Order: sequence, then structure tokens, then C-alpha cells
Amino acid sequence: MKVLMDAGPWLPVPPQGYGGLENVVATLTTELRRRGHTVVLATVGESRLPADGHVSAFPTGQFARLAAPYPEVVGAAHTHMGAVLQAVHRHAAAGEPFDLVHSHLEVVGPAVLAALGESAPPVLQTLHWDLRRNADFYGAFEGRGRVFFAGVSESQVARGPSSLRRQTLGAVPLAVPLPDAPPARPVERLDSVLVLSRLCELKGIDVALRACRTAGVRLVLAGPLAGQPDRAALDDALADPGHPVHSHPDLRWATEHVLPALDGDRARWIGSVAGEEKADLLRRSRAVLFPIRWDEPGGTAVCEALAAGTPVVAMARGCLPSLVDHGRTGFLTEDEAGFAAAVGRVAELDPHACREVAERRFAPAVMAAAYEQLYAEVLRRSSGRPRSRPGHPAAGPPQRLAAR
Repeated sequence: MKVLMDAGPWLPVPPQGYGGLENVVATLTTELRRRGHTVVLATVGESRLPADGHVSAFPTGQFARLAAPYPEVVGAAHTHMGAVLQAVHRHAAAGEPFDLVHSHLEVVGPAVLAALGESAPPVLQTLHWDLRRNADFYGAFEGRGRVFFAGVSESQVARGPSSLRRQTLGAVPLAVPLPDAPPARPVERLDSVLVLSRLCELKGIDVALRACRTAGVRLVLAGPLAGQPDRAALDDALADPGHPVHSHPDLRWATEHVLPALDGDRARWIGSVAGEEKADLLRRSRAVLFPIRWDEPGGTAVCEALAAGTPVVAMARGCLPSLVDHGRTGFLTEDEAGFAAAVGRVAELDPHACREVAERRFAPAVMAAAYEQLYAEVLRRSSGRPRSRPGHPAAGPPQRLAAR
């Protein structure tokens, strides 16, 4: 099957630090190609993931632009989609059309592709976000038998409008590459726990700070703030009076609730991490914390933690109860007091159980097999037919999407 995989214009694939969606696209693209599919990747020019072709409208990721006012941002996604449409028409004109477009670009992706009608390949759109964020769009959208959706968790799909649920073929849990290194032994562990996310109110960073202070545990915060990857970049942006970071809501919130609590010892912000630094931090932290205030749709970082053999402490919201086995791979809590108590109990959890669950449920092959089933269903419903590939017959009808 020949797939155009659209990651959007925001971050490179794989990302250089923060970027859950882009990590998922990197994992899926690599595994699909390993299984014999042809995958052309629509991303930004600085992406370095091997693929069967690349499409881009921007040389670098446009994530920092998201801090700007809407009129200065809206054109980025449409400019990217212009390059995607050019690729669709170019491959069709060459007699090598795409069997399917797999889009990960919220709202603009399905809207533009649906507008093409029969002149576009069938589309599967993965929903990565809380569907209430663009409820008007999802409540009114009609794919007309050409555009279909996949969720990243059953709880996410259940919160969507009924019309969207009707066009959603299933929910595929996220996956991450499995590290080569085994879970760290107690003697290898740091004396700190980790939060791996954006520094913002929805992620509950202030809850993590208070819980760790109560539990007497050191905390490391790893992730961007207001679109800036680290303190140096943030200071540079703040030094420019015209930079959009000054009006970013995450910065206003963090200035009051997070930055004053950082002391460089008991609580540290190290900025975005990537590559070996990120892998080592995940593997050696005593736990990874998810004190979320929103209904998390997918939870890529949860999968990364468990794959590294590191337990999780999380609020029981969104998809988290479907990812964390309470008392085995982590603790699920309902409030801040329970969260603080759970942070003090992470030594009770077996890192090898975390890794075993990740291998069974969140491995790349599990996610890719589930998407192969959805691809086949998209083609069946849209009357499309995948071109056969030597040694790789078309997938059969949809079955269970992932192991539980």
C-alpha cells in the first residue's frame, strides 16, 4: 500500500524533544515501511526520518508560531496543506497515486481533503486532541464516505459528537519504540521523579510541585514553556519586546504558579530533552508523573515511561485508566492528596512489569497492525483498492485493534 503520511507543519519528525504526535508518526512510519508499505512523509524540511519521499512547505517547524495571534498562525496549516495537495496531484499524474492519505493535522487536514471529493485519495484522520476543542467543526463535518477517523483512545472517541463517532472506525492506542536497555536497577535510579510535558495548567505542573514537596521527593520538569524549549530560549524571547511569547497564556500562568517554586535542587526545569538524554532520564527516574487537569486523549509519554520500565503516577482522567494498571504499573488517583501519597509509594512497583505491559500493548508492531486493519476498512468503504505489493497482501477486515 502507498500511503501519504501527513504530520503537519509544527515540528520535525522525529521531534527534537517535545512532540508526542510527531513521535507517533515517526514510530508508525518506520514500522509500516518495515512491513512492506510505501510511505511518503509530509512534514517540515528539517525532518530526518527515513521515508519513501518527503513533502514540505516550510524548512523548519512552525511550533513557535502557535504563540502568535490567530491571524498570524492560521495560514501555516493551509500553506502546508497546499504542499500536500501538490504531492497528491503530482503522484497521480505520474501514474503512481496514493492509495490513502493518513492525516494527523487537526481540522485543516480533513477539511481540505474532504473538499477535494473524488479527486483525492481516501483519508484516515487520526484524532490526537480533546474533541471538545473544535466541537463545532467535528459536530458538523461530513466526510461523505471518503474521510474517516481513528481515535487514540476509546474515552476520547466517546466524548466526541455523535456525527463524528459515526465516521470513526475505531481507536488505536499509541505506541513508542521499545528501548534496547532493560529497566534500570534500583542502584541506577536517580533520586528524583519526572514530569515530561509542556509546562502549563492543563498538565498540572503546580500539582506535581506541591505533591513532590509533600512527599519529600525531588522533581525534574522536562518540556517546553510557551513554545520555548528551555530557559535560555525563553530569556532570549522575553528580551524581544515584540515576541509573541509575552502574551502566551502558559507563560502568564507559569510565572505565577511554577517559576517561583523552582530552586534548582528540589525542583528543576531542564527544558525539552531528546535522544539519549531523554531515554536515560526516562529509564533512570523513579517515576513519571501525570497530574493532568484535562481528559488526556492519548498519553504518548505514559507509553514511553512504561516502555522504559518506569512506573507512572497519574490522575485517573481521560485515557489514563486504560493505560495504567493501578497497583502494578503505576498508581491512579482522584485528587492532589492521593497523588502526593502515591508519589511516596513508587518503590512498591515492579519496573519489569511496566516493561512487559508496554511490550504487549504499546509496541510499534501492535499499532501498525491495527492501522493496517483500518486502512483496509477505509478502502473498502470508499471503494478504493490498495495496489498489491510483493510479499505483502492487502489486510483483511477489521478485527480487534490492539491488545488490552
